[in-house]
Amino acid sequence: MTHREEKVLRVASLARVEGEGALHLRLQDGEVAEARLKIYEPPRFFEAFLRGRSYTEPPDITSRVCGICPVAYQMSACRAIEDACGIVVDGQLAALRRLLYCGEWIESQTLHIYMLHAPDFLGADSVIGLARTHRTHVEQGLRLKQTGNTIMELLGGRAIHPINVRIGGFHRAPTRSELRPLGERLKRARDDAEATVRWVAGFDFPDAGIDTELLALAEPGVYAIASGTPTAMAAPGAAGLPAGSDRALPTRTFPLHTFPDHVIETQVPHSTALHSTLDGHRHLTGTLARYAISGRWLPPDVLRTAREAGLGDPREGMVCRNPFRSIIVRAIEVLYAVGEALRLIDDYDPPARPYVDVPARAGTGHGATEAPRGLLYHRYTLDPDGTVTEASLVPPTAQNQAAIEQDLHRSVQQRLGAGAHPTDTELTALCERVIRNHDPCISCSAHFLDLTVART
Repeated sequence: MTHREEKVLRVASLARVEGEGALHLRLQDGEVAEARLKIYEPPRFFEAFLRGRSYTEPPDITSRVCGICPVAYQMSACRAIEDACGIVVDGQLAALRRLLYCGEWIESQTLHIYMLHAPDFLGADSVIGLARTHRTHVEQGLRLKQTGNTIMELLGGRAIHPINVRIGGFHRAPTRSELRPLGERLKRARDDAEATVRWVAGFDFPDAGIDTELLALAEPGVYAIASGTPTAMAAPGAAGLPAGSDRALPTRTFPLHTFPDHVIETQVPHSTALHSTLDGHRHLTGTLARYAISGRWLPPDVLRTAREAGLGDPREGMVCRNPFRSIIVRAIEVLYAVGEALRLIDDYDPPARPYVDVPARAGTGHGATEAPRGLLYHRYTLDPDGTVTEASLVPPTAQNQAAIEQDLHRSVQQRLGAGAHPTDTELTALCERVIRNHDPCISCSAHFLDLTVART
């Protein structure tokens, strides 16, 4: 008779991840039989809140979904509402939106690199512990994050839940003289960003590779941030390659208005957040996807820094699918955002008006931008007087849940291989680290809290 043993391990709280949830692992005969990321945070009901509101309100309401990436929600909401009303915001107003988004990328990606992710590589339990051994680096990260916050304060009115954004543009546009000091600060931040890339590139990275499709916006000629066309890159396994292969694979695109036909959301019993599939397959959106799909359009100096940091050059058909190395890609994105912000400030010519008029009309509009954690899609239906009758928000972490579960399954199974017998404490640490690789914002989707390990 086979002896069966079941052990339950509860972790009071997973630090350095935003949100609440649990992980259930079932091990049988040395194999991972089941790995479930259980999101139990109560539903947020934002889509219901939006119904019956004026079409001018979604940018302010949806920014409250997340205190870390409010600009992403504002920009996706603006694009969807403007699409429904037949308005395109371009020129200097679009450039100002991109500048504001650069501020969010700088502050959010820097927060993840220094406060959440780096402690995993350096044996610290928090950024407080990290500051005791790497004070200079932590101070460097704080300077970088403050630079991003300063951009958001200047353009958005405040760093958290900005109040200067509206459909059609901004309530107020800055003057050249107001942006000039920001340019000087960004020049100093560029040195910190380059130093960040060199620092994280020296970490010890386990061998790992994801075998899912990648999804990101693409805008030929530029690194997509505030606009683009949904673009998917095939999974290595589908091309007969091993998981984590560093070869760039074929891509396909689809119009944004068909997003709901390709990214299908379903409810699963163990999560209050919806799970998503891309044309029936698990997919991953975010930093690794963006670099794989749009990395070839990074400026030459940024790509040179990426190569020196050990990342493949997308122009030569190379990509990075190792989630542990995502910290390097995030650092590259910070460096890019700093440089892009400088370019936008140098080219800035104040618009005649801070916004364009967006008259209400009946219709359905679609909008998507690249939040730091990945592609964020909004859809709104308006009646003739501009009242929202339907709203749909598809955040990146909800899309990534199935891929994270697959990565957990792979990582734990790899650890169990070769006759290893990790303790529950070691498995807990591994699972937490794997999840942090993907920088989930669980509250956006609906906190990883309790770990249950059932051993059979």
